[in-house]
Amino acid sequence: MTFKLPSRADHVGSFLRPLSVIEARDAYAAGDIDAAALRKAEDAGIADLVKWQEDLGLKAITDGEYRRKFFHTDFLLQLSGVEETGGIQKAFKNDKGVDVQFAPPKMIITGEVAHVKPIQRADYEYLASQVSAPGAWAKVAIPSPTMLHFRAGRAGIPADAYPEMQDFYDDVAKAYAEEIADLADAGCRYVQFDDTNLAYLCDTGHREDAKNRGMDPDSITHDYAKLINASFASAPADMVRTMHLCRGNFRSSWAAEGGYDPVAEVMFNECDIDAFFLEYDDARSGDFSPLRFLPKGKTVVLGLVSTKLGEKESKDDIKRRIDEAAQYADLDQLALSPQCGFASTVHGNDITTEQQAEKIRLCVEVADEVWG
Repeated sequence: MTFKLPSRADHVGSFLRPLSVIEARDAYAAGDIDAAALRKAEDAGIADLVKWQEDLGLKAITDGEYRRKFFHTDFLLQLSGVEETGGIQKAFKNDKGVDVQFAPPKMIITGEVAHVKPIQRADYEYLASQVSAPGAWAKVAIPSPTMLHFRAGRAGIPADAYPEMQDFYDDVAKAYAEEIADLADAGCRYVQFDDTNLAYLCDTGHREDAKNRGMDPDSITHDYAKLINASFASAPADMVRTMHLCRGNFRSSWAAEGGYDPVAEVMFNECDIDAFFLEYDDARSGDFSPLRFLPKGKTVVLGLVSTKLGEKESKDDIKRRIDEAAQYADLDQLALSPQCGFASTVHGNDITTEQQAEKIRLCVEVADEVWG
């Protein structure tokens, strides 16, 4: 067994934006400052965040997605042939039983998809320049290539550009492979795909919606595995390839529920991924039995600490749940993280920065006590 992550305590990537970054983004949107001034404010915030992460004991270091409004759109819109349109209106749920109305933007294809310029390179290079703790790695999280298909389906892909769907998948994979190659050339060795779609395929309602968009919820999982693998085709052998499955994360609410059974066997065995970040913070994620499909040589990072609720979990409860998971997968194939990012959108979840720090500290301490 080769454990490839920099630490048993990891995280999904996004953090609550500081007021300085929020104000700078608002000023830029209003035309009061230029792009250079906005980037200067983001740089300062990210430098502080890197030190904060290192001081808490994290070894996987991100820029907190401080430069993004949404976890996916800011990246995907920099590919040619991709535009944003209104999302699918959805009542997100929260622990209070209140519906939070939100229509996450969806991507539509307007022409041939291509990688026309480096997207994350400058952001990675700045992040890497700030990382200094021994054993710490700069980690880049980008939206999964499946985000260009699932929310709109075939209807969002013009037949004149792509009469054959395989040509679309090939172009998306090529665009991603070129971005991965550019990141690798810059020195990046830890990339995470953020994927809501495989998680949505665990939800009976979303599976039905997918059928209504012309998809087979079972066969599409195989197609997505091939797309993800082809997107990593340029990754060097020493690059850690990970994926996070998310059921929606907007202001402490979610959009999907259901255990991983519908996708687990295909995902674990057909995706050439080193580690899977899975949400396991409450009952809506199902039990640990799908971990029985995890093959040797791969890791599941258990998202047992909620980023949606401020209340701090107990160490004993987390350790008990790790023990439960270890009934289905070897303990050496497991790690620990929060269940999702703290701010998948610029709005952030309804917790405080102090609670955010406590959640990360909890993951680090429990991981040290369980795995050493």
